[in-house]
Amino acid sequence: MRLMIDHSLSLVHLVQKPREVAAVEPPLLLLLHGIGSNEHDLFSMRPHLDPRFLVVSVRAPIEIMASGYAWFNIEFTGEGAIVPDLDQAEASRQLLVQFIDELAEAYAIDRRSVYLMGFSQGAMMSLSVALTRPDKVARVVAMSGRLPEQAVSKAESLEEIRKLEIFVSHGIYDDLLPIGNGRACRDRLQELGVPLTYREYPMGHEVRAEALRDITAWLTSTLER
Repeated sequence: MRLMIDHSLSLVHLVQKPREVAAVEPPLLLLLHGIGSNEHDLFSMRPHLDPRFLVVSVRAPIEIMASGYAWFNIEFTGEGAIVPDLDQAEASRQLLVQFIDELAEAYAIDRRSVYLMGFSQGAMMSLSVALTRPDKVARVVAMSGRLPEQAVSKAESLEEIRKLEIFVSHGIYDDLLPIGNGRACRDRLQELGVPLTYREYPMGHEVRAEALRDITAWLTSTLER
């Protein structure tokens, strides 16, 4: 493991090379944290992940507090509704597309086997990148997030996004992004015809052991197809 602070790449990231080499060009698992967190958060999951992955955990570009970053800022209305900064979200989406290409060059990954796994705001960004650029992404794990409708509106080819495979997980007791967000994401992806695995868990805005077991099993199963 080593921390990359390399100005030749667009985003600061942590990387763990494959612990089990099964191919010259390994599959990439790119981890996207939620708002207020950083690249160390999801990287803690790496002992549970399939050893064939090149695991990269990336820091979002907007600093909102000490050691806390975001993909885009949010505001709350007087009624408690969340209002995202859509311009920042779009800039981060484009930056992630560029970053995937940079990773492919830097680490000689299998471009046909790029996985995105995000939590909360990172889940939104993962879905946004995959739906708008399915040529860059094969599979997505979206944990405790929601589906950005603007990403659906930017999707150019239903045929291409139906080649994606997506795992969506959500906590029934989530009080930050309530379970309705997960169910709406499920319903919209099913409507679009995207191959989908959807799971709900008795948890809040978090990733508990049961969810992590299901996710890691799904990731391994997709590698073996």
